Amino acid sequence: MNVLSIGGSDPSSGAGIQSDVRTFTSLGVHGLTVVTAITSQNTVKFSKTEQVSSSMIKDQLNAVFSDFTVDAIKIGMVYKSSVIKAIYSELKNVKVPIILDPVIRSTTNGSLIEKNALNAYKKLLLPLAFVITPNVSEAEKFTGFKILTKNDALKCALKIRELGAKNVVITGNQFEKGRVDDFVLENTTHYSISGKKLQIVNHGSGCNYSASLAVALATGKSLQEAVKFAKNYAHNSIKNSKKIGKGIPITNFKKSEIEKSLSDSILDFKNLKNIYSLIPECQTNFAYSKPHPKSIRDILGISGRIVRAGKSVNVAGNLEYGASRHVASAILAVTKKFPLIRSALNLKYDSKIIKKFRDGGLTVLSYDRTKEPSHIKRKENASVLWGIKNSIKNTIKPPDIIFHRGNFGKEPMIIVFGESPTDVIKKIASIL
Repeated sequence: MNVLSIGGSDPSSGAGIQSDVRTFTSLGVHGLTVVTAITSQNTVKFSKTEQVSSSMIKDQLNAVFSDFTVDAIKIGMVYKSSVIKAIYSELKNVKVPIILDPVIRSTTNGSLIEKNALNAYKKLLLPLAFVITPNVSEAEKFTGFKILTKNDALKCALKIRELGAKNVVITGNQFEKGRVDDFVLENTTHYSISGKKLQIVNHGSGCNYSASLAVALATGKSLQEAVKFAKNYAHNSIKNSKKIGKGIPITNFKKSEIEKSLSDSILDFKNLKNIYSLIPECQTNFAYSKPHPKSIRDILGISGRIVRAGKSVNVAGNLEYGASRHVASAILAVTKKFPLIRSALNLKYDSKIIKKFRDGGLTVLSYDRTKEPSHIKRKENASVLWGIKNSIKNTIKPPDIIFHRGNFGKEPMIIVFGESPTDVIKKIASIL
């Protein structure tokens, strides 16, 4: 999956395209870039901007689109009208989601767009936007309205949409003490996504927000899901800001140990020799639970799947709690009896693979889906729990492998269990 960032270069990597690439990488997608301007700035001050020529911007865009499939586009710093016109000419027929982050000033008070370029921005770029993400001051700048209440935010968002943007997200509203709201105007509805306010001055949170929003939309999330995802990502980045230079801290996304372990093991899985041949028709999910999970919401999984494309294996989606249903349900069933078992992954059924696991000394169990009661079949997500519980009820050893041979309309499946994602990978690697 590829996401394109169009914007300015920040040598501190706190904001701009460098920050966007950091965000894309942390979320497991490939970041493409088109540089619109070179800035001289750091965590202390903003010094200078030098514009990239319109022809060079067009050349960069042509280079990207002639070689890559682009799944979403984020547009940040566009300093001059000529740049805006160049971007518009190349993107006016593009069909992927375009996210506008209308950066006007840097955190260190540098101007990121000329005053006379705002009209071109409104006229040309806003109609291209699937969603625009101004903060409160930027939204006020666009409309001339003051935002103090949710009703003010609605009027402001409606005005911005009149200019052409399909959807509007106004970030950083403080309607309640100690809370920060993202106000969303989506089609004919509006709502707020609220979160706790962090008393941390930082460099780069706006870029983190819009870049993660772009990734979420690229993976097929609804706008509401994507806004929630972006808010959580930005909150994490602000919370874990680091004082790297002499000035204000730079945002820093920090994965939990569970997230890091699963993320690293997903990469290890992708790199296993010929692993594409073990991806089932329903594709693969890989999950890792918190200790003593109460529901699938306590289990980290992939919002899409690990998918096979020819002989290549790609991750379609992000790591999210509650994202996996079937594999997470299998973990829930096993961990109640064997609490140390917290991770699992599903593979394509093959009797030869089962034999290899058994020959390797692993504990292999199974259940028969043809014996599944009708009331279980009718209940959503109950089949996995029923099958796993039946397979482990008479064993005193934690299972390494549980499989079934399918049923009418149900693909046969192997699930590999382990105490951790690393443990799961070791078991799979042992039979390859």
